[in-house]
Amino acid sequence: MSGEQDMVPETKVLAIASHVSYGFVGNTMATYVMQSLGCEVAGINTVHFSNHTGYRQVKGTKTSAQEIRELYQGLAQSYLTDFDVLLSGYAPSAAAVEAVGDIAEDLKRRAESRPGSFFWILDPVMGDLGRLYVNEDVVPAYKKAIRHADLILPNQFEAEVLSGVKISTVADITAAISAIHATYSIPHVIVTSIQLSRLGSSTPTSTLTVIGSTIRSDGSPRLFSVDVPALDCNFNGTGDMFAALMVARLREAVFTASTTPQLKSTRSWVSPDDVASTDLPLATATEKVLSSMHYVLERTMEARTAELAAAADEQDDTDGSTDEQRQFRKHLRETKAGEVRLIRNVHALRSPKVIFRAREWQSS
Repeated sequence: MSGEQDMVPETKVLAIASHVSYGFVGNTMATYVMQSLGCEVAGINTVHFSNHTGYRQVKGTKTSAQEIRELYQGLAQSYLTDFDVLLSGYAPSAAAVEAVGDIAEDLKRRAESRPGSFFWILDPVMGDLGRLYVNEDVVPAYKKAIRHADLILPNQFEAEVLSGVKISTVADITAAISAIHATYSIPHVIVTSIQLSRLGSSTPTSTLTVIGSTIRSDGSPRLFSVDVPALDCNFNGTGDMFAALMVARLREAVFTASTTPQLKSTRSWVSPDDVASTDLPLATATEKVLSSMHYVLERTMEARTAELAAAADEQDDTDGSTDEQRQFRKHLRETKAGEVRLIRNVHALRSPKVIFRAREWQSS
């Protein structure tokens, strides 16, 4: 093998997230992405669903907290816990979040004598667009668990919930990330998919911004931002793709950091204070992650358009269905057509053309 994926160091990942039989979300997305970049992945699935919930109908089961614990205990009893990274996503209950947190603590204890040898990336899946889609008791469970995480990946709403800061202005983003660093002692934070134009910024409405930070020794943030074009399509699983790509690309950036070769043996991979925000491994990784994602999602939009056009030619509106039934079938067609086209675009995961660059974040 050759190419950029060879720069990703050997990486063993425990991925704890949802699973679907059809499409790419949760572990179905994350496992393929990470394996495509050379990672070895063990999975614990928190739900087993036929499809993602965007279809508005699913069949399947949720994994209990006890089952999550037992699966991990099964790995531990056979000495199968030599993981470099824990990636955790959707957990269906507060008890499940607590179980994941306990697993993370155990893995951290096992790596205590080898600083930098274990890293927890946590996506605190709680809600979006101003509302929770988990039970309210999940929030305090996450607030307890994330104190042990190395990197968290909240969206804007989740950042508000965790920080206690309502993000109504551009300056509030800095305040929210600073509060997360200070309150939970989390070394790295990335807030995804912020539309700055809604916060009084002159940034075009067609732009989404990702804002990240690695903490300094005095607890202050080192903030950077990366702008990407917003695509006019409702995708599912993009957060899982971002997190999975981040596993590989952050490991790559840390292990190839020529100016700080000791970084890979540093607790939580926190760069020295003199490293600028745009030179952080977190920033370098984000550039690659977003470049891969943009290519895949553009190809997905093209395929979606073609699939819906073909479906329109075949559609029969004389089958006696009610308007409500026809509208629901239309929703199902559109949701299916919007499934991320991952397999045929795997080259963009492995060898992305980096087209987005990090900038130092200025909130004023």
